[in-house]
Amino acid sequence: MTVPHETEALTAIFRRLIENYGPISLAHYMGESNARYYAGKDPLGEDGDFITAPEISQMFGELIGLWLADMWINAGRPDEIHYVELGPGRGTLAQDALRAMRRYGLEPSVHFVEGSTALKAIQLEAVPQAYWHDDLSTLPMYGPLLIVGNEFLDALPVRQLVRTEAGWRERMVGWQDGRLLPVLGTMPMDAAVRAEQRPDLRGTPDGTIVETSPAAAAVVYEIAGRLIDQGGAALLIDYGYDEPRTGSTLQAVRAHMKVDPFALPGEADLTAHVDFHALSNAALSRGCRWLGTVEQGRFLRNLGIEARAEALSKVAPEHAEAIHSACTRLTAEGQMGALFKVLGLAAPNWPDGAGF
Repeated sequence: MTVPHETEALTAIFRRLIENYGPISLAHYMGESNARYYAGKDPLGEDGDFITAPEISQMFGELIGLWLADMWINAGRPDEIHYVELGPGRGTLAQDALRAMRRYGLEPSVHFVEGSTALKAIQLEAVPQAYWHDDLSTLPMYGPLLIVGNEFLDALPVRQLVRTEAGWRERMVGWQDGRLLPVLGTMPMDAAVRAEQRPDLRGTPDGTIVETSPAAAAVVYEIAGRLIDQGGAALLIDYGYDEPRTGSTLQAVRAHMKVDPFALPGEADLTAHVDFHALSNAALSRGCRWLGTVEQGRFLRNLGIEARAEALSKVAPEHAEAIHSACTRLTAEGQMGALFKVLGLAAPNWPDGAGF
């Protein structure tokens, strides 16, 4: 297989860094790889590397928009409200959600947190009124925020700690036999594991892996602070788990196929399952309201996706089969319905959210 020039360059950078300074952290490797990956390409769609829920059906974005409109109405229809999307892809979710919100008189300003130049160009065509931000720090400091993040947290860097006979060690990335591969660090990490406050780790066998994402926790902590200060609500949707567990979930996807995470840095999408239990605790630690964490299938069914599918099928009977197929893909336990979770957050004085 011919290796793209950019991948060769990033591999060479990692090799030089490791040869001069020793193995690098997995978080460093993942962060640099995904920064390169997203910088100059559109990875979505059949011709890309993966497909997200908004691209499967308009029903997904519409129901998100209706949920946000319902929260806004029950909060008393506050003024100066902002729609914020983290990693908005092609802008498809925003288009569908904003259309649904307009039906109920909600027309917020639109803010995208996006680092990809290629995707920003596509988003500009889809949602030309949007404002772009590199991170949450430059979002408006006034008015409630309606925040949505779909498949955003899974791409943030993770850290892995491994139990060994000598104690806990960090999983690093080294250079051996002409390739990048995981290696164990030498620095004791027992204090870091204790800091996770995981009683389930007592007595675990050698080889046990603990995976954390300080970057994801920091994002949720900042979101929680904004909601407390400004009001609003947030939906964070991703594949992951809502109870503590062990093991590596790091994976790489290219052309809709899983590949070796260490073989093509910068040319494959590196992700890890999201620890929603840890993220809800991060939000609660700041005093934010946790509305719940539920499976995507349950959330969408509670919001009426099946009734929406029926309505769309009656309007366009020639597409009925495709509509119901999309509904099944989004909600079925064996597809996205159980693997994907929905985490809801709200300001202390905001209402409960539907679907939880």
